[in-house]
Amino acid sequence: MVTINAPARNWAGNVTFGAQRLHRPASVGELRRIVAGSRQLRVLGSGHSFNLIADTPGDLVRVDGLPPRIDIDAARRRVTIGGGLRYAEVNAALHAAGFALANLASLPHISVAGSCATGTHGSGDSQRGLASAVTALELIGPGGDTVRLDRAADPDVFPGAVVSLGALGVVTALELEIEPSYDVAQWVYENVPLDGLDGARFDALSGAAYSVSTFTRWHDGRGTVVLKRRLDRESAAHPGAGWQGGTLATAPWHPIPGAPTEHSTEQLGVPGPWHERLPHFRPGHRPSHGAELQSELFLPRAAAPEAFAVLRELGGRLAPVLQVSEVRTIAADEQWLAPSHGRDSVAFHFTWVLDAPAVVPVVAELEARLLPLGARPHWGKVTTLPPATVTGSYERFADFRRLVLERDPDGVFRNPFVADLLAAA
Repeated sequence: MVTINAPARNWAGNVTFGAQRLHRPASVGELRRIVAGSRQLRVLGSGHSFNLIADTPGDLVRVDGLPPRIDIDAARRRVTIGGGLRYAEVNAALHAAGFALANLASLPHISVAGSCATGTHGSGDSQRGLASAVTALELIGPGGDTVRLDRAADPDVFPGAVVSLGALGVVTALELEIEPSYDVAQWVYENVPLDGLDGARFDALSGAAYSVSTFTRWHDGRGTVVLKRRLDRESAAHPGAGWQGGTLATAPWHPIPGAPTEHSTEQLGVPGPWHERLPHFRPGHRPSHGAELQSELFLPRAAAPEAFAVLRELGGRLAPVLQVSEVRTIAADEQWLAPSHGRDSVAFHFTWVLDAPAVVPVVAELEARLLPLGARPHWGKVTTLPPATVTGSYERFADFRRLVLERDPDGVFRNPFVADLLAAA
């Protein structure tokens, strides 16, 4: 076990954690002893959060030192993985064995457990968030006891236990649904007009491939649309050189203007394995830009046309501090705290410059305009919304609160971020 007294920082560097100690246990036994001896503890995954969700005045634990468990059950189409693994590690092992995950986020660099705990997602009209693939999880609860929760065996609590904000314990293993491996071809369309995206046109755009992302800076009315076509279900061919009024890209492209294109996954319709196409970025390269802040708002899918109009109106206000914005769709989820819980959703993601004093007022203005449309913020990103507003948008948050108070009555896994949410419910 390694215990470090120096401060730790998040991925973007905008948060310095206030923990007294940072632990990196090498075994589940060591982890259990740490939890049993702690009065207040939080888990730091890959650090890809932009707020204080992982902060604590007590003990901070990293679980990437635990044994890298990857156990594939081919007959049941399940894989059990260690709680410290990142998607890149899991993806490579699954593909080598002939299997795949149905959905991935933009970055393979992020931890699986942390991504699921914060409601992170990929893109696709038929694809739910990443947590929906979890069928069971093992965690260390208060006192150091091991707990297993199963989708089939624990239907009353399981939907509240995966997107848990780290409030139920330290996840040491997850069981995920898998399927046979498949190939994907990726096409990029530039200068697609975004005006007039009514319901029918938005449906045509978001439904044009297994996974679709639209990138824009909002100020000029145009965007870049990325189509990721799953070849066991769709044609590898692009839908036409002038599809949706755009121009088919003939050279590699990066979502952040000016960033090295070799960091992006391969495009131009070249077929390749699922894990080398569904993410936007390669695991061995720097993801996104790095020097950035992020925020994201999830709206009911039906609100997409009105949200597009609002964002076009705010384009000039966003431009000075916005690097790029991404629009994706997510299918309705059953997880209580999934931002797409109970409704097909459209997510508006914003990659900002790394300048909080300049960015936060713009985020506040953006949220004020989109909140009446039903916006929910991403749990791990920048928001200015008060806890009561956030919790009030989740029909099952009161159930989640009861679950947390029942499973962790002394608040071992709580921090101010979680405590404020529970107090507001």
